[in-house]
Amino acid sequence: MGQLTYCSNIHPGESWDDVLDNLNAHAIAVKKQFSPTQSFPLGLRISHQASQEIGQQEINEFHQWCNEHDCYLLTINGFPYGTFHQTPVKAAVYDPDWRSVERVIYTNRLADLAVDLITRKTDISISTVPVAFKSGFSESDWPIVRENIINSLTHLQKIYQTTGVKIRLALEPEPLCMLETMDETIAFFARMNFPEVLKDFVGICFDCCHQAVEFEDPSQCLTQLRDANISIVKVQVSSALRAIGDEISGLMKFNEPVYLHQVVAKSEGHQRLERFVDLPDFQKRLEFGADFSECRAHFHVPIFLEHLGYCGTTRFFLEDFLPQLDSSILLEVETYSFQNLPAHLRKDSVSESIVRELDWVRCLLNR
Repeated sequence: MGQLTYCSNIHPGESWDDVLDNLNAHAIAVKKQFSPTQSFPLGLRISHQASQEIGQQEINEFHQWCNEHDCYLLTINGFPYGTFHQTPVKAAVYDPDWRSVERVIYTNRLADLAVDLITRKTDISISTVPVAFKSGFSESDWPIVRENIINSLTHLQKIYQTTGVKIRLALEPEPLCMLETMDETIAFFARMNFPEVLKDFVGICFDCCHQAVEFEDPSQCLTQLRDANISIVKVQVSSALRAIGDEISGLMKFNEPVYLHQVVAKSEGHQRLERFVDLPDFQKRLEFGADFSECRAHFHVPIFLEHLGYCGTTRFFLEDFLPQLDSSILLEVETYSFQNLPAHLRKDSVSESIVRELDWVRCLLNR
């Protein structure tokens, strides 16, 4: 098994002080239980606000913290730019997207910080939005998207040339975004036709929850990406909601106001998939008499659970997908919606739940 960590976006907080507080409150406990004798990699979510608060003193203190607790920075979640917890986020989580210079500035700043924050020679990755949410995107937006992404990739290339630190940008396909299915992801890379010298600095963050929601096949995904020569920079180990038959009405138990819970539904005997922006939109379709045989919803649930009482999960996708991966690919558990789960699924503390997830992955891959 290669390197395995969890993403700190599970913890609320937008400031750099919040990041450090969460490391002290949770990461130390997770490290002691999961990796007591070996160095533990960190997957940090660094918001726009936090990125502006880090100066030399903060860098020095982070180095000291890493050395004291035997941890090191391995990947940065640069997807959510602004507030991500406790207040409604929904589709605003994609803003600013890759049509905006603010996304470029933020991503380049994260890359510069990555060089300063690392404490050992290692490749670093920064995950980011899948270009933009589909709603409101037009064909005329593609040239500025390409220009902006190339701006960031060129910045990563310059960092590598001057420091030897390789940082790779990982676009993360997600339901109802411009990069959604593997077919759309491959078409995107063909459309962008990035200069040859920059191709080694870009790939995808493969979020298992997202592709399971899309009813995609794990083996086929890997074959498609391999044939298209698209790198999986990191995998976010996550599980989605899956409801079959009478369980479908139970999906609404997970309707909550903070995150966007896209739904993909399939009718019996039909290959065509129907997509919904959020659970309330899906509920309206059911009220108008729609009859689906299976529905999957974007809601990150604990990966060790196969069933949640109201409905099932897509844990089966992980059990199929993860053993097929090259061991060099970073695995990052990402159950960020822990606080938004129904109460009966929050019996463990956050730290205990994270350790259970990491242990589940380790057991799966060590069979």
